[in-house]
Amino acid sequence: MPAGSSCYGSNMPKTIRYTLLSLRDLAVSAGPFVVLAATLLVLAYWWLDPNPPKRVTLATGPAQSAYEEFGKRYARILAKDGITVELLPSEGSAANLQLLREGKADLGFVQGGTSATDVDTDEELESLGSLFLEPVWLFYREEAARKVAAGIPGNNSQGADAGAVLASLTQLQGLRVNVGTPGSGVPNLMNKLLESNRIEPGALKISQLEQTPATVAFLQGGLDAIVFASAPESLMVQMLLQTPGVKLMDFAQSEAYSRRFAFLSPAVLPRGVVDLAGNIPPQDVRLVAPTTTLLTRTSTHPALLQLFALAGNEIHGSAGWFKRAREYPNVKNNERPVAKEAERSIQAGAPLLQRYLPFWVANLVERMWLVMGIIIAVLLPLSRIVPPLYEFRVRSRIFRWYGQLRHIEMRAEETGGTPELLEELNQLERRAEKISVPLSYADELYALRNNIQLVRQKLQKR
Repeated sequence: MPAGSSCYGSNMPKTIRYTLLSLRDLAVSAGPFVVLAATLLVLAYWWLDPNPPKRVTLATGPAQSAYEEFGKRYARILAKDGITVELLPSEGSAANLQLLREGKADLGFVQGGTSATDVDTDEELESLGSLFLEPVWLFYREEAARKVAAGIPGNNSQGADAGAVLASLTQLQGLRVNVGTPGSGVPNLMNKLLESNRIEPGALKISQLEQTPATVAFLQGGLDAIVFASAPESLMVQMLLQTPGVKLMDFAQSEAYSRRFAFLSPAVLPRGVVDLAGNIPPQDVRLVAPTTTLLTRTSTHPALLQLFALAGNEIHGSAGWFKRAREYPNVKNNERPVAKEAERSIQAGAPLLQRYLPFWVANLVERMWLVMGIIIAVLLPLSRIVPPLYEFRVRSRIFRWYGQLRHIEMRAEETGGTPELLEELNQLERRAEKISVPLSYADELYALRNNIQLVRQKLQKR
């Protein structure tokens, strides 16, 4: 057994050496085409830039706002794919729009109607779709409503108590109303609503405090009404909906508002949706709601847009107070063009490869496959040169000795056989014995050796 093993081991180098192909010659023959293909791929990668940056900035909103909560969810989801989402707090929608315009944020939550004008021509901005409705929450104190009702001619105190509700923006005249900070977008929205009701801004005692101090002042009686435009996930909204002595204004003309303003949609807060056991609210409340979108700069990497759109499907796709399951995100009610990457992701979900491969691998293949196809189409005809080059390199190791052999034969014919020519032929034969070629070309090697023997016989006869 040991002897057999030794024999087998001694034959291993020969087994490796005597192969059907010469990998070295094949590599040298195909080398230029491999280098050309690699160069084209590098240039295509540099030009297409398929992989996104690993850090991105998302403008959110004030502390304890729905924007902040959603921003944290996006950050957690994108972290799974190695993307760090830096959350940039702001005063709200209008501030986010300004941050996007200035290039200080890559993406940001912006609600419809935030722009001071009806026509927004920001060509460097595009939308990732409508994410959710952000109703206008106009909370007022019952005490303030009783004062308004008492001021109406013909109302007695008992009737005033019974009708202590506000049902129109016109009833806010003379009240202390907080509409949020200028960066929140609510002031611009309220200005449009008040103007549509022919109410001069000076008719209200308007303040622009931040959410937290405004809520504190409202609960302490320093304000009569407070306006939010926020998703129901906002902690402030949920707290005020369950605070005794605080009511939510019913927009009886919600359908009319939606017809006057394209960015508004009618919404209904169903009876008991806040607290079924406590029957809060005690009846359906009609609201008007701008649609919030996730805006981005057109320079943001397409792969990032795809990731954010897919994350939006996961975050905003469930049922809620104002939506059914999978109703959002969608590509409706957008004031700006929707990015193609986002539209595909919203409508079709994750691409096929990303369902089975890591994001970075799948993204690279998806964005490079077309270029790779073009490179293959260009190199395929050129690759036909490789077999002839390979054959020439292998056969040249044999054929180059025929020139020396022919030279010896011609000298023998001129001078006759001499010992010097015979020695020169012997040297040629020793060199030929050391030639290594693939087994598929062994017949030509043995043909060379046979021809050497033929010339030797001629020399010996002479």
